[in-house]
Amino acid sequence: MATVPVKQSADSPLAETIEERFLRLAAIWHRDTDYLSSMSEASSHSVYQEIIRLGPEVIPLLLRDLEDNHTHWFAALQSITGAQPIPRKVAGNIPKMVESWLHWARDNGYQW
Repeated sequence: MATVPVKQSADSPLAETIEERFLRLAAIWHRDTDYLSSMSEASSHSVYQEIIRLGPEVIPLLLRDLEDNHTHWFAALQSITGAQPIPRKVAGNIPKMVESWLHWARDNGYQW
């Protein structure tokens, strides 16, 4: 996995890898949004948006979490990749949505 340090900030005095930063941000996002029923509200959360700003390096981490936990990274993946692999007929069916993204990712050479 990527071990490139992420820029230091005042709230994070030690450099983090992309994976460490993703895991820290994902934990905050879950804490702040797991009670929400609206995915649009959860995906507009500032921490979710910060995860998106991590860019293409975070895609394998999103895919792994998507596969393992069915975490709703659909909007993040779409924002980062520009892809929309979910057919309308499976929209709302989380296992099928996950399957669609993972199939797309494999077809496009992603590994996680």
